[in-house]
Amino acid sequence: MKQYLLAVYSADGGPVDMSEEEIQQAYQPVDDFNSEVQAAGVWVFGGGLHPSSTATVVRAQGGQVITTDGPYAETKEQIGGFWVIKAADLDAALDWAAKGSAACRWPVEVRPFQEDAQ
Repeated sequence: MKQYLLAVYSADGGPVDMSEEEIQQAYQPVDDFNSEVQAAGVWVFGGGLHPSSTATVVRAQGGQVITTDGPYAETKEQIGGFWVIKAADLDAALDWAAKGSAACRWPVEVRPFQEDAQ
């Protein structure tokens, strides 16, 4: 089976107008989805990410390592989390992505890993 990245795109900073209790309630469908993916045996890895403002970009240039605080790309949407799954084909990965998108309420981009990367 091939591996696929299911990348969740969210507005940078996440749900700023929700209380902590509302945020925790919104996570329940994602927890349920995670359990379903694991029970189906297609789970490889997954996780949520802190806002892009916490990122550090590392560049190797001219024999030196340069670090820069903040995101690499200046955009309103960032990767807020991801899953790596095993699926028989793209259609199966798209089915899982549809369920993941419904659970997290954000768009999910599906990308296959290169064959030799598995």
